[in-house]
Amino acid sequence: MGAVAASATGCLVGAVVSYVLNYRFTFFSAQRHVIAVPIFFLFAGLSLVLNTLLMVGLTDGLGLHYLPAQVLVTGVLLVWNFFAHQRWTFRERGARHRLSDRPVA
Repeated sequence: MGAVAASATGCLVGAVVSYVLNYRFTFFSAQRHVIAVPIFFLFAGLSLVLNTLLMVGLTDGLGLHYLPAQVLVTGVLLVWNFFAHQRWTFRERGARHRLSDRPVA
């Protein structure tokens, strides 16, 4: 499997794990799954497209080795996904999340 296909596959598998972990631990969400799942996977699809475009651009376009390219792409998508999910996926409608509102343990 080539670097771009492997990266895209990893992105898809990671999305499923990411949903569960983000829902339960990162955002302590009480959002209903019927609402959160479609939004989450919309952003996961966008992340897959961004992942693929960035990997192609960095490896094929700029000739960067796939490992540093993947590290850069992962960093960009980590930031993108955190803010996207904080703002849209796991935001409880009509509520604002503040760090002081979250459980301590």
